[in-house]
Amino acid sequence: MNTRANAGHNPAPDLVVDVISDVVCPWCYIGKRKLETALSELGHAEPHLDVSVRWHAFQLNPDLPPEGMPRVEYLAAKFGGARSAAEIHARVKSVGVEVGIPFDFDRIVRQPNTLDAHTVIAWAQRRDARLADALVEGLFRAYFIEGRLLNDPAELARVAGEAGFSAQEAQSSLISVSLRSEVEAEDREARGVGINGVPFFIFNGRTAVAGAHDPGTLLEAITAARIASQGHQ
Repeated sequence: MNTRANAGHNPAPDLVVDVISDVVCPWCYIGKRKLETALSELGHAEPHLDVSVRWHAFQLNPDLPPEGMPRVEYLAAKFGGARSAAEIHARVKSVGVEVGIPFDFDRIVRQPNTLDAHTVIAWAQRRDARLADALVEGLFRAYFIEGRLLNDPAELARVAGEAGFSAQEAQSSLISVSLRSEVEAEDREARGVGINGVPFFIFNGRTAVAGAHDPGTLLEAITAARIASQGHQ
């Protein structure tokens, strides 16, 4: 199955998956895994199906300063302290094990503002779809498993380099005012249409699923979207 981040000048893909997410959202990481499983099952059934996956920005904490804040302070403000946070993390880690994600929340020392991370993703999608997906995966892994600082432009550039992009060009993308403005506008647009939590999946622009649902639920939504699309051709 051919999966692209955007179709460019090629014929329209059979299935377009728009994913609204944030790289510091653990359920978005889980949702990515479940989407991959759903698309893999679909690919086995229809090996010639052309699928385009497009990533869209959503900031869970848009008001964080550019430098972020200490993780301990963030957890205290958001969850009321370490004990409550530990209970929530335990649940997430349990689900993570089921989908092959070894969450290591203890390694996270700083809660980042994710505008730069989304800017790098937007830049990457314009260059290489396959590598853009690898970049998104790399950012999730860097934050949730390796505890790397996603508010550091140099660190973001390193993650981009590990995904196969030019680290230097990735870091340079962060000074693009127009690209940054587009990402901010995309975030505002998501909130403007009523999206207040992520992950949020939209299939062929017709069927939406909110949350990290199991592959079966995603496949049902995909089927409904494809039927609706065929009915409007």
